[in-house]
Formats: sequence, C-alpha cells, structure tokens
Amino acid sequence: MKRAKFDLFMSLSRQRSLQVLILFGLLYVILVGLEVPFVFRNGFSLVSQDGFGTGQFSKSFVLDSEEELEEKEAPNRPLDVPLMVPNQSKPERKIREIKSHLSSLIFDGSYVNMTSNDGFSGILKSAKEAFEVGKKFWKELELYKKEVGIVESNKIEECPHSISISGSEFLGKGRMMVLPCGLTLGSHITVVGRPKRAHQEHDPKISLLREGQFLMVSQFMMELQGLKTVDGEDPPRILHFNPRLSGDWSGKPMIEQNTCYRMQWGTAQRCDGWRSRDDEETVDGQVKCEEWIRDNDTNHSEQSKASWWLNRLVGRKKKVAFDWPFPFSEDRLFVLTLSAGFEGYHVNVDGRHVTSFPYRIGFALEDATGLSLNGDIDVDSVFAASLPTSHPSFAPQRHLDMSNRWKAPPLLDQPVDLFIGILSAGNHFAERMAIRRSWLQHQLIKSSNVVARFFVALHARKDINVELKKEAEFFGDIVIVPFMDNYDLVVLKTVAICEYGVHVAFAKNIMKCDDDTFVRVDAVIKEINKIPENRSLYVGNINYYHKPLRNGKWAVTYEEWPEEDYPPYANGPGYIISSAIANFIVSEFDTHKLKLFKMEDVSMGMWVEKFNSSSRPVQYVHSLKFSQSGCVDDYYTAHYQSPRQMICMWNKLQQLGRPQCCNMR
Repeated sequence: MKRAKFDLFMSLSRQRSLQVLILFGLLYVILVGLEVPFVFRNGFSLVSQDGFGTGQFSKSFVLDSEEELEEKEAPNRPLDVPLMVPNQSKPERKIREIKSHLSSLIFDGSYVNMTSNDGFSGILKSAKEAFEVGKKFWKELELYKKEVGIVESNKIEECPHSISISGSEFLGKGRMMVLPCGLTLGSHITVVGRPKRAHQEHDPKISLLREGQFLMVSQFMMELQGLKTVDGEDPPRILHFNPRLSGDWSGKPMIEQNTCYRMQWGTAQRCDGWRSRDDEETVDGQVKCEEWIRDNDTNHSEQSKASWWLNRLVGRKKKVAFDWPFPFSEDRLFVLTLSAGFEGYHVNVDGRHVTSFPYRIGFALEDATGLSLNGDIDVDSVFAASLPTSHPSFAPQRHLDMSNRWKAPPLLDQPVDLFIGILSAGNHFAERMAIRRSWLQHQLIKSSNVVARFFVALHARKDINVELKKEAEFFGDIVIVPFMDNYDLVVLKTVAICEYGVHVAFAKNIMKCDDDTFVRVDAVIKEINKIPENRSLYVGNINYYHKPLRNGKWAVTYEEWPEEDYPPYANGPGYIISSAIANFIVSEFDTHKLKLFKMEDVSMGMWVEKFNSSSRPVQYVHSLKFSQSGCVDDYYTAHYQSPRQMICMWNKLQQLGRPQCCNMR
C-alpha cells in the first residue's frame, strides 16, 4: 500500500518539474525574441552587462578623431543617432588659419639718426634703407601677374658635346671654362700646361713665416665648380685638385684633393708618393694614390718605405732621397686628363694614372658647370669631350617638388613645445626642399607639437621673389620678412623668429638654425626637458671670452664693437632660448631699445646677457653636439650639410634608428 502511494507521489513530482521546465523554456523564448531585434538594431557592444532589456548602456560609442579610429574596432552597426557623453570625448584640436605669409615685424625707421656715427647706428641705417626698398619690392610683387602659357622652367638647354679653347682664350675668360650642362659618366677634360718655376712667397697663409722670411713655392689648383647651383655666393668646389711641387708644409712634393661647400672644406685626400694600402678602398678598381716611380723601377716600394721609417725611428739625420719623379716638374709641359668614372674622378698625367678621388655625398656630376685653373701654371689649351648635350633649366626653383605631402602641418590653436625658425635666402630653393623631405618629416613636427618655418627676406632679383611667393603660398612654411636681404641684416630675421614664436606659435621655447643645418628634433626636445620649466634657458654650442677679429673678411671695427670680448654666445647654426627671453627681445625691439649687431649669434648673446642681468637668471647649457663645423657623432644639430647630405642623414636616421653622419664631402 505504501509502495503504491510513493509511486503516485513521484509521478506527480515529475509532471510538475516538466511543467516548470516548459514554463521557463517559453519565458526564455519570449525574452530572446524581444532582445535579438534590439541587439541587431543597436549593436552588441551597447547592451548592458548587468541584465537584459534594462535599457542601460555600459559605454556610448563616439567618433572623436582619426587616432581613435585606428586604435578601436568599430561596432557592427552604429546607432542612427550616436549617444553623446561630453565627459568622455577628447577636446577638439582647433586649427588656426594664417592667411598672410608676410612677417608682422615692423621696423620704425623714423627714430634712426642718419647723421650719427655711433657704431650701432650703422646697422640701423642699413635696416631703414633695406625695409624701404623691401616695401617697394613687395608692392610690386603683389601686383605682378605672371603671363599664362609661358613655362620657362621646362625649357631644355642645348649644350655642345665637346668644348675646346686655347690658352689665350682661357686666360681671357678669367681662367674659367664653362661647361653648360655639367659632366656625365664618361666625360673627360684634357689640360695641356706648364708649371711655373718656384717663387718667393711671404704670405703667412702658405706657411708660418716670421717677418722677413720667405718660402719657395710652386703649386696650382684645378677645380670643378658648381657655378649654377648658387647665386651671389661662392660656388661649391665639387673637386679641388692641388699639385704642390714645392712649398707644402711636409717639405715634399704633394697632391691634395678635396671638396668645399659654403667655405667648409672636407677631409683632404693627400698623395705623397706612397701607393695606397692594399686594404684601402679603390675607385673603379683604381687605387686612390699611385707610387711615383719610373716605369723601369719595379723593385723599390716596400724596401724604400721600410728604410725611410727605420731612419726616422733611429733618428738618422740623413734624408732618404726620392728617386722617382713627381708627375709635374717646373717649366716642363704636361698633359693631364681628368675623367668621370662610375665611382669617382680619375687623373692621368702623360698617359699614366696618378690618382683617383671618390665622389662625395652632396656633389653631383651635373652640377660641375665650370673648370678653373689658377696658381703657378701657364695653360696651353683645354679640351672637354663626351659632355651631356642637354640638361633641364638651371633655374633654382626646379628643385621644388610641388606635392601635398611636403606641405606644412596646420598651426593649432594651442601652445607648442618648440618653434624652430630656419634662416634661409630667397634663392635657396634646394636647401628648403631638402629640409622638407628630411627632418621636417619628424613625427613631432607632423603632429604640430613642434612647428618649423623658414624666414626669408626679399631677393634683389624679381623672378626669384615671384617664385618665392609661389613657394610660400603652396607649402605654407615660409615667413617673408619684408626687407632687401643683406648679410649684415640677418639679425633682423632672428628678431622676426622671436616675434613669430611668441605671438603666432605661442611656443614655450624658440630655436634658431640655418638652412644648411640638420636638426634631430627629438634630441633637442630631450635636451630642453632636462631643464626645469620655471627656468629661462639658453642652449647651444656656447663660446666664452671670444674676441672680435679686427682684420680680414670678418673684421669688426672698434666703432662697431668697442669692447675687447664678446659676451657668451651660442654659435648661430643652432641654439634655443626660452619664450621669456624671446618676449623680452621683441619688447625691446618694439620700444627701440634693442641693440643690433651685424653678427647675429653675438647679438643674441648680448640680448640674453641683458635679460639675465635685468630679469630672472638664465641657465646657460653648452653642448658640442650642437655642431658648428659639420657633423659629429651623436649630434643634436649638424652644420654645413648640403641638400643631398640632408636626405642621406634622414635616411640613415630612419633605417638605423640612430644618428649617423654623411661626412663624405
């Protein structure tokens, strides 16, 4: 009986459990039926994790910027009307539109005393005249309309395949043969000449001579020059070939080869009679320096070299005599052939190879548009052959790459960490383009955290100014300072940099550099960040107790600078000042209290010294890594870099992840 009741109870329990399960199943189907359309309509990521159908959202999806698009995955189906949560959106980065490319620096010439003889008044007179001429030029430039349909830059210059001139013609042309389209692979130049006999030389630049002493000297220079790559300045020496028959500091006959860019000579290659080492690189399979021996003297080199060094070591006074001829002799006719190979230049004299010189970064064959011969030499004739017969126009603006990728990033309506003002000349199109394609591509500049602008005054040539204005309008990175350019007035561009950095860029710090300076932007920022924010700073390669040169090309008169020492100043190719100093400079300029000196970097040192004595202390930071004379290891800035070197250094920085010089000048 009990057994029957128990079975009945279990049967009823199973029925209730089954009913409960069926009820929960129906409820689940209903809920899912309601939720699925909602999810598909509004997106899975918007459903609250706390429960179903509650209408609560864990996070709203808002498109704030391109950066967020790159970092986040988009929802499957976005809301028709996005929910806005102001607290979670990034502040919008407003862009400021700078319509004018003209500097707002104003020079008030009314206060300049044109009759004063004060040393500092001379530069003010020049500035007044330069601004008056510049104002006139700018008005003409704005009214100028270029004729449509005439494209001068695309003209092809026809050039001769060969050129031959006599010695008298060569002398009449100022000892210069013009090569209209430069050189190309396989081009060769033959010079027939005769070295002059040695003469007495009293110039201390040749040797350290005391008063009344002289040195017997016989030497000449053959140079390939880039006549059309510059305008109004010394052309680069693409090849400098200098045989020294007598008068070299070593006391021996010597051949020296080198290159020079903006008066900065590279490392010389000297051939002194010994053959280049076997492990030294060759040029098109030729050694850099041949041994100067006779054709029948084949058993000399190693023994003579060893004997010479042994005699030097043991201190014997007897000198080892040369018994092989130097390729050139006084008053003896020679035939020299210079040829352009695949890897470098090769020089043969009287049919025998003498030396080879590898091409150096920054100097191209097509730029070698002039051959000069100077010094102690009589030229009989010059013949050039296998020359290129055509070349694009040598107009400087041909270097511009009018691509949107090189345009300056927008200037944001917020302070920037660093403003870099780059001094440039109107016709330096190639230099500006090289900077745009190299270190201006740094991420700190592309993101507008660091801003860079070129500061250019007006050129004497109208066509240069026309192209400059077009360049400024296209790239948006040029500030034209409206005065006629003059080396002694470079200091005004520096004032314009300070004015722009303070009033336009709202920069915390301002850097000044030249258009042949390569800047490692990240390294400069790190150097600045080492200094506390509440300190005024002056960072660069600082000179202490330097004295003015009273003679020579860079002479400074006592009227211009009466003191015996300059104040501490950073070399001009690259230095940084804080915004407080820049603001002080602009204020002093506006109130006609700022002293102007023709040496821009010394002027800055003078201004900083005055700020330091009248305001809060300035922290001077000296570093040789702000290189004045070329490139050094782990540089912050590298000076005297040609456009091709700029590109080379940027490529190395990107490929290697560390700085490396392209010093092969």
